[in-house]
Amino acid sequence: MTSTAVTPRRLAALILPVCLAGFGVLAAAAYHVATTPHSGHQLIGIAALTAAAILAERFPVPISPEGGGVLSLTFVFAVAAIVLYGWAVGALLLLAATAAVHLVQHRPLVRIGYNISVLAIVALAAGTLISPIHGNGVGQVVARVVLAAVADDVVNVVLISAAVAVEARQRYLTILRRNSRNTVIPFAFMASAALMLVVLWQRSPVLSTALVGPLLAISLYQRSTHRALRAMRLALTDPLTGLGNHRHFHERLQRELQSAEEDGTALTLCFVDIDDFKRINDRFGHPSGDRVLSQVAGRLRQGGEAFRLGGDEFAVLLPGQNERGALSVATSIVDRIGGLAVDPAGQITVSAGVATYPSQGVGRDELIRFADSALYWAKEHGKNRVRVWRPDVVELAELKRLAAGPDRAARYRAAASLAKAVDARDVYTGSHSERVAELAALVAARLGADMETVELTRLAASLHDLGKLAIPEEILRKPGELTESERLVLERHPHIGYRMLESLGVDPVAQWVLHHHERWDGCGYPDGLPGEEIPLGARVIFVADAYDAMTSDRVYRQRLSDEDAMDELFRCAGSQFDPDVVAALAAELGAVREPVVA
Repeated sequence: MTSTAVTPRRLAALILPVCLAGFGVLAAAAYHVATTPHSGHQLIGIAALTAAAILAERFPVPISPEGGGVLSLTFVFAVAAIVLYGWAVGALLLLAATAAVHLVQHRPLVRIGYNISVLAIVALAAGTLISPIHGNGVGQVVARVVLAAVADDVVNVVLISAAVAVEARQRYLTILRRNSRNTVIPFAFMASAALMLVVLWQRSPVLSTALVGPLLAISLYQRSTHRALRAMRLALTDPLTGLGNHRHFHERLQRELQSAEEDGTALTLCFVDIDDFKRINDRFGHPSGDRVLSQVAGRLRQGGEAFRLGGDEFAVLLPGQNERGALSVATSIVDRIGGLAVDPAGQITVSAGVATYPSQGVGRDELIRFADSALYWAKEHGKNRVRVWRPDVVELAELKRLAAGPDRAARYRAAASLAKAVDARDVYTGSHSERVAELAALVAARLGADMETVELTRLAASLHDLGKLAIPEEILRKPGELTESERLVLERHPHIGYRMLESLGVDPVAQWVLHHHERWDGCGYPDGLPGEEIPLGARVIFVADAYDAMTSDRVYRQRLSDEDAMDELFRCAGSQFDPDVVAALAAELGAVREPVVA
């Protein structure tokens, strides 16, 4: 809030009634003090408490390393004044301390007015609460101090949290719980100090000066601790946006994963990336880009615990959120930022990728990779959207990205994840694609292929049924014979897989997938290629696929023995299968015999 800014309507709806009530209380307090006779000693005592309150307000005690959380020791002197001299004196003491310090510090007038009003209401609530308790016995004094301190804490936290929640557009109960946790212990210590002050003051106001040392020690110790915590936090904070940095993100993610595992709860990771950010920097300059980053960071804070990982990449941790809840939060983040316009860059949009523990990723690295893959998919398919990780579509996008890089191991890991998605929908038991890939690689090596060709064969074989992701599950899992139309649909899967893989840039994988159902006699599909016109990799995959299919349980038949499966391969060698490939598989499996060539 600023004194010159137009107060938002929702904030005004809170500020106006509180200020009207607060200034009404102050007027009543001033009248009450003016019409009540006080002795010279009492006036001196009130002046001394007021001076101490002003000094305490000028040097508040920090209670959070972020720098925004401070607690004034004015509380001690206000509670003492209310117990010793009544609520009206306490209200005017708080008015003097707050106005004197905050006006000198040039705080916004709206904020000063609201804070003064809250404190006036605090004083009235405390005075009202202790008014039925009379006498100066130990029990009565303790009761009055405790009740006054509780009233001060509760009213202050309730009203200040309301203003913060409305201004930041965050949930009130969340802010209230956080502020209550942060202030309950410091308020308890200061209530104890207020009790000591009241007891000493009743004996002799001069004795109360003995509290100066302990209060000063508390303040100095808290400031020293605050500086150390702040230095630690700065090491974990991105200086431009104020969000946690890359190091902080990894530490927090690991802790949250451990907590989720121990508590049996979900944890969702959301990656957010600004669309076309390079264009903004190139066209409008880096200062404009920095403004965009700061504005986006401000909106990310409203979604959860946010971090800037570097450049235009952000992460949001959503503890306790399952996939559905996280999708809702991520969508609200994208929508909220989508309405952001930053001069001179114009409207800003972001893309987001979401992955959830434990349903999708079970480790830190896996969860990061899945969320990153989902983000990549979102950016590849139009931007300004959210994508939840799904292996059947997102891992393909990951493969496309990895294909352009040198990390072959990463490419194979992504291919293995995608193959598992295919196997999950197919009729084979176990990891069919993984087994076919292993067999195909062994056969390729047996045929004398170099290491690169062997690995490409392994990759193509692991993805040979990729096109089945587009085939209806009722066809894949049908227990009886397929109709002619169903068979034609199923036979489209090599071409669908080819179209999905052709942009990978790992030739000749896509071609081998396309032709892995071509027959040696030219009666296969999709192109009816005969003999050696069929790529060798496709011929290898066809044999390995057929062998594993025959030795696996299906929904409509039991598996064949290894010997019967090899007999069938030899019987079809020269008609359906390449005889050399069949012989190589037999040699690899230790079932060498001469194939019968038709």
